[in-house]
Amino acid sequence: MGKKTGKNRNEKTTSPFQWVLFAGIIPLLFAVVTTLVVLSLAGMNIFEKAKEAGEKIPVISSVIPTDAKEEAAKLEARVLSLQSDIEDKLSEISTLKGKINSQEKERENLLAEQEELQSKIEELEQIQQENKRAFKEMISTFETMSAKSAAPVLVNMEKEKAIKILSNIKPDTLAKILEKMSPEDAAMYTEQLSAEVNQER
Repeated sequence: MGKKTGKNRNEKTTSPFQWVLFAGIIPLLFAVVTTLVVLSLAGMNIFEKAKEAGEKIPVISSVIPTDAKEEAAKLEARVLSLQSDIEDKLSEISTLKGKINSQEKERENLLAEQEELQSKIEELEQIQQENKRAFKEMISTFETMSAKSAAPVLVNMEKEKAIKILSNIKPDTLAKILEKMSPEDAAMYTEQLSAEVNQER
């Protein structure tokens, strides 16, 4: 009987503690954990909110380390510095694009100018070919003309042009034309032709 009463006493002394543990503390812990999980899922940071609230209370704010504030200030300064660097790079890119566009326009202008010059060269070459053809035809005409008809035409022509024609006429035709000129004209043209031959040598 004595043993049974001892057991009952132990059960009675531990029963209120167990009752408080099971009825009060465990449900309270469960409620706190559940609340933290729900608020975390909702996107709220309870610890951050508690820290902010603690910073407003004078006694608690002295306990919270200031490293977090300094770190936040450093991060903010770093972000501002990076934003400034990005803006500088964007400005540099814009400047380089402007230079590239300017160089492309300059290159296009040079190509257009080159094409225009090439067109003029081709046009001048064509004119030169036509002039050569016309000159050959003129020489051929003088060679087919009689010396009596050719001599007065050459005398009345510009001296340089006449000398150019006479220097390209066949020697036997040239001799016949000079015979039909006056002695003064024949001597002058002969002298000019000799000087031209000496220059070519």
